[in-house]
Amino acid sequence: MSQLALLSEATEPESARTNATANRLGVDDRAVHDWYRFVLSFPPHLVRDYLQRFKLAPGQTVLDPFCGTGTTVVEAKLQGLAAVGVEANALAHFAGSVKTDWMVDPAALLRRTQQIAAATRQAIERSQPNALRTLPAEAEALLLKGSISPLPLHKVLLLLEQIDSACDEPGYRHLRLALAHTLVYDASNLHFGPEVGVRRTKLVDAPVVESWLAAVERMADDLYRVDRTAPPVTIHHADARRLSDLLEPRSIDAVFTSPPYPNEKDYTRTTRLESVVLGYMHNKADLRAIKQGLLRSNTRNVYKQDDDDAWVADHAEIQALATEIERRRVELGKTSGFERLYARVTRLYFGGMARHLAELRPFLKPGAQIGYVVGDQAS
Repeated sequence: MSQLALLSEATEPESARTNATANRLGVDDRAVHDWYRFVLSFPPHLVRDYLQRFKLAPGQTVLDPFCGTGTTVVEAKLQGLAAVGVEANALAHFAGSVKTDWMVDPAALLRRTQQIAAATRQAIERSQPNALRTLPAEAEALLLKGSISPLPLHKVLLLLEQIDSACDEPGYRHLRLALAHTLVYDASNLHFGPEVGVRRTKLVDAPVVESWLAAVERMADDLYRVDRTAPPVTIHHADARRLSDLLEPRSIDAVFTSPPYPNEKDYTRTTRLESVVLGYMHNKADLRAIKQGLLRSNTRNVYKQDDDDAWVADHAEIQALATEIERRRVELGKTSGFERLYARVTRLYFGGMARHLAELRPFLKPGAQIGYVVGDQAS
């Protein structure tokens, strides 16, 4: 029988952390993890603490079925463990896959980076102020208004064009991930608290090429330091509610994951800018396809054909909870479309989790240990 632990993110290691630091990336954890990181990611120290508590040893395999940008699988690899991830968001899957690819030659990566930077600077210098690069209208419509100012976007698109000219070369994906990091943290007008929003004071310009160079240099420095003989990591671009074709029976020694929370956060908004600019979504149909592959945790990704609620139709406690949510909505006179969906998304969420856990069972070894982080974020 597997051992299941439902964990709070406030759980502390023996050296106590404060509420202000418990969910943040520590200075000692920046290597690889900080190449690109989903703002709502749980911290590497939490993963490391539980991998140690689980007493996992080389030769064993860790699974993260909601792996996001790869915190669990990266930390497992750093600890010398094999790992498997599953992630439905295309941008997050890309990030996790790059962060666990340590076979790139850092010296060659830096040489190519300098060439691309020089070509991009020339393209920027040749640019006419009245002819800045822009996104297609359908793609731009997906963004929060004001996410990025015209000149920084122009520079980003010119840099992306030069990076894509190296698409057949080793390290190409690393260069794109560095651009995703630069785009969000150095070139955009976004702020995270942890909800994503647009800053009131917008960047008129930004040192896009210089910031990207610094990001690649940090990657190269980490690649010099990591153990390239570390066990492999496989990350599947797939839905955690559908695991049957992804894993070998009884192949998983431990699961450590932080599934989406039913807290009305649209997780696709947080990665929207980089998803659009890097081409992982071009229009509303692409966005809808991504949302349909995600656990139903908010009213913005609920669809008429959804049927995960059938998995908990006979679960008295969940039905009572959803009924009470609806009763309270009516009592308060809340009548907007999304408020009318609260009760349904509750049933869909827990039904989706029940479906996921049922799918997971055949792939666990006897005695496998399982940790699901269900506490709130620091906010």
